[in-house]
Parts: sequence; C-alpha cells; structure tokens
Amino acid sequence: MDFKMEGLTDFQKDLLEVAQKKLPKESYKIMRKIGSKARTDVSRLAKSAVKKDTGAYHKRFKRGKVFRDRENQIVVRIINSSPHAHLIENGHRQVTKDGKEVGFVPGKHVMEKGMKKFDNSGKFEDMLIDWLDDMLDSGGL
Repeated sequence: MDFKMEGLTDFQKDLLEVAQKKLPKESYKIMRKIGSKARTDVSRLAKSAVKKDTGAYHKRFKRGKVFRDRENQIVVRIINSSPHAHLIENGHRQVTKDGKEVGFVPGKHVMEKGMKKFDNSGKFEDMLIDWLDDMLDSGGL
C-alpha cells in the first residue's frame, strides 16, 4: 500500500527529497514511527472488524523493516504474522470433515481498509510536515 502525499506543498516535497538524500538515517527513523502509527491504527480497525477471538490474530500485527523499493522510495510494511491471517483477510471455503464444501466465508480485507483509513486520515502528512519543520529548526537541513 502506497501513501499519497497530497497535503505537502511543492517546497515541502523538495525538502523531503533533500532530507532523504542528506539524512537517510533520519528518514528511516521517521518512516519507522509512521509505520508504527499505521500498525496501531490497522490493529484497532481489526479488533472492531473481527469480533470473534481467532487465536493470536489481534496480537500479531507488526511493522516490518524500512527499506528502499525498486523505485528507490523509502517503504515500510505492516504485516500480520498469524498463520491464519490470510484466511481472515481474503476469505476461505467452509468444508465438512469429509471434504464437502458447504459455504464460503468472505474476507474482511482489514489491511486494505486500515491502510486506506490511515492514508486518508492525514496522519502521514502531519508527521512528515512536523519532522521537516524540526529538521529545519534544528539546522539539520
């Protein structure tokens, strides 16, 4: 899931590019913070969407490592390491003990909805703008 930076001005976008080149470690730190905030929001949405206690599903939301993707953008992933998370996310067949299919449980698409909600909330842009302001105030840029 990609974040859209619609709330940033052209100056802030240019400043962000300079910050990523000049201060890569600081850029990775802010992306870890943003990823942790996104993980929290997705986890909260999952608790409201998946009411049934399904093992350790709610406890296994994690922020992945920050890395550069193929387009050289700094990226962080939010994952659920529970072995049955993909079944809740995408849906699954219901079968009897002898293998006869009796129905299909549709997926909740928690990750997709949670990331869209986080993206539309403006928290990403707010955290980036605050970070850029702090970098300018401290003389880092």
